[in-house]
Amino acid sequence: MTPGAGTTGRGGTGAGGRGGKETGAGGRGGKETGAGGRGGKQTGGKGEGGEGEGDPVEYLRRVDPVMRAVIDEVGVDALGDPRSGRPQDPYGALVRSIVGQQLSTKAASAIYLRLTERFGGRTPTPQEVLADDPEELRAAAGLSRAKVGFLRSLAEHVLAGELELDRLQDLADDAVIDELVAVKGIGTWSAHMFLMFQLRRPDVLAVGDLGIRRAIMIRYELPELPSSTTIEQLAEPWRPYRSLACRFLWRSLNATPV
Repeated sequence: MTPGAGTTGRGGTGAGGRGGKETGAGGRGGKETGAGGRGGKQTGGKGEGGEGEGDPVEYLRRVDPVMRAVIDEVGVDALGDPRSGRPQDPYGALVRSIVGQQLSTKAASAIYLRLTERFGGRTPTPQEVLADDPEELRAAAGLSRAKVGFLRSLAEHVLAGELELDRLQDLADDAVIDELVAVKGIGTWSAHMFLMFQLRRPDVLAVGDLGIRRAIMIRYELPELPSSTTIEQLAEPWRPYRSLACRFLWRSLNATPV
């Protein structure tokens, strides 16, 4: 299932404004807030996140007995390649993220395949998205009208130079989030996934992801889904490897982020 498929964008309705909800299907979605309400500051820069000690997996096992039990149960090999099956370029990754919002992994993959088939088996370029008839694109790919609008917003931001994808890798985590959530249809959850899986930032904590919240509730034997504050407190020992900890938590639910 998707970890928290999102529809939050700046100024969107139904999909939420910048600070609205970014929720997912299949019990994996989570409440997402836009800039200024991100549920915790992501402070890493290009590969930043603090100084760990030795092997990241062993570090997590050492600092948190609950995480140690999760890791021992899941196993390192179960994590696989975090970018397997994902577009390798930043634009393609964002297109894939928008398409997969509020869908199961299976449904998201099917619709993304239909989208790429319309463009010769590849991700459409920003120019192609804007040149296509919105209704025809929607019908051909099985997209909602809202998602077609989100894809067009992304394309417009890229072509206008308002979103410079090539420079995101040089920005700190919070700056990347600010850049991305300015696009209608991209919320904080999507930005966290981009940081974690596209830019491979090591210290991203997906506090708004329902899968993470459910896994923490189960593993820490909490009476209810934890708040962002509770998650941040529990995850503090995981620094600077909170991205890796999130991946183990997802796998503990047999869930695969889109």
